[in-house]
Amino acid sequence: MGVMRIGHINLRVLDMDAALDHYENTMGLSVTDRDADGNVYLKCWDEWDKYSVILTEADSAGMNSIAFKVEKDADLDALKKRITDYGIDVTDMAPGEMNGCGRAIRFNLPSGHDMRLYAEKEFLGKAVGTLNPEPWPDEGKGVKAHWLDHALLMCELDPERGVNKVAENTKFMKEVLDFHLGEQVLVGPDGDIQAATWMFRTSTPHDIAFVGGPEMGLHHVAFFLDEWNDVLKAADIMAKRKVKMDVTPQRHGITRGYTIYFFDPSGNRNETFAGLGYLAQPDMPPITWTEENLWRGIFYHTGEEAGAFTTVYT
Repeated sequence: MGVMRIGHINLRVLDMDAALDHYENTMGLSVTDRDADGNVYLKCWDEWDKYSVILTEADSAGMNSIAFKVEKDADLDALKKRITDYGIDVTDMAPGEMNGCGRAIRFNLPSGHDMRLYAEKEFLGKAVGTLNPEPWPDEGKGVKAHWLDHALLMCELDPERGVNKVAENTKFMKEVLDFHLGEQVLVGPDGDIQAATWMFRTSTPHDIAFVGGPEMGLHHVAFFLDEWNDVLKAADIMAKRKVKMDVTPQRHGITRGYTIYFFDPSGNRNETFAGLGYLAQPDMPPITWTEENLWRGIFYHTGEEAGAFTTVYT
């Protein structure tokens, strides 16, 4: 019962042609649909539902909404009641209001981010099929990302004013949507300010993460690759295609993943995330990083801030 996994993310882009060149030819996603409003829908080769990324042309970059898929249609009613009882307004969405999806519900996280839940989405299947499949498809471009892995959302954090949307989001996700806390960063004089959290519903270290900052936004959206060599090859492909990188291949201490941070042509930060890190399970004790080890947690090799990691987001 409940939330299964991240379903899709709706990104605002400044130039649709440039964005499609990036997501198709660098990331290896395929266009699966376009709608009358000009939105373009894409999926990765290892995904089976119709799309995991929606691109919307706009005057500013960023995220319009993020959606998670629940296991059963009845879960939508149960979760709607829990969200409403928690004090957050919920809006019903009719079947088809989200392209290719059944009915859905939408609401705002305590941070203000638009989140949707749905149970049904049109099925297209994996590029390699499900009958005696090959390990990867012959066709495909760029880094051939397997799937949309997670997103990290920036949340307002101002301890002097008593504002901590990271903690509020984390509490909501745990108590209402049954997410589990995988890792957290605690800062402040007493080490009790929850400045960042990584949360999961699947068996990977995180399906969504929250980090504190001056205002809400999208820090990055991540796409999964198999392992370290795929990350290195992805960096080669990005260099050949003149993709603007923020952080070249590194290992995270937090989640133990292998990573590259880079930007799409509109300035939305992307990540290629590889390695499953560890088995995340509901009874796993949360991992805590202290303020003095913050950067070792983020970039394990150097233990130092890199790129524009904390200053630039959309």
